[in-house]
Amino acid sequence: MKTRKRFGQHFLHDPGVLKKIVDAIDPARGDVVVEIGPGEGALTRPLLARLDRLTAIEIDRDLAAGLQANGLTVICADALEFDFSTLPVGLRIVGNLPYNISTPILFHLARYADRVRDMHFMLQKEVVDRMVAKHSTPDYGRLSVMLQTRFAMQKLFKVAPGAFRPPPKVESAVVRLVPLKETPACDAALFEKIVREAFSARRKTLRNALPLEPRDYEALGVDPKLRPENLSPADYVRITNACAR
Repeated sequence: MKTRKRFGQHFLHDPGVLKKIVDAIDPARGDVVVEIGPGEGALTRPLLARLDRLTAIEIDRDLAAGLQANGLTVICADALEFDFSTLPVGLRIVGNLPYNISTPILFHLARYADRVRDMHFMLQKEVVDRMVAKHSTPDYGRLSVMLQTRFAMQKLFKVAPGAFRPPPKVESAVVRLVPLKETPACDAALFEKIVREAFSARRKTLRNALPLEPRDYEALGVDPKLRPENLSPADYVRITNACAR
């Protein structure tokens, strides 16, 4: 099957890597598993071998038409627009996500965190490093803050370009996301706005990047001379609540 650049397709074919992914997911027969971007079915087949049923979401009509197996339901749709609330609670979402749209997909899926049991994705290593980065480190940014307030995340292992066809120009990594039991106690839309504005001016100090008065920084115990990457996700939750007041 010829890959299509507009879909960012890189088909995983290495049996050893596929086994490591399935072992990391460790699916049980009755689990409700959804695979995003199954492609040619390289991961789909070993997953089905350990499941009673599997749902796959594939945007490429030709690939979707070629995916047929007992227990497999194929939905030809764009995962960026798919309503995951139509699927049962307790979802386990997996996939080799298209690297060109991986961040928008992660933000889309975060909206359904309360319906998800866990998620396992193959992503560009650089993206995974940003997801799990601690504050005050070079990789820490908007993606880190937005996801760390909803998920506990773990980088599981790296994957070399040769495991794919065609090989991508970057290293890849597999990451696990598990929803946190408690969601941030703040206005979600305001939180997203503040985090976006802060990191759009990440080289500025907080005094120039955030809509706070000097007395607000004092009340919060935050140094206005710090930069946005120096604040933890919990700090951004506190700042959101201060702005809401």
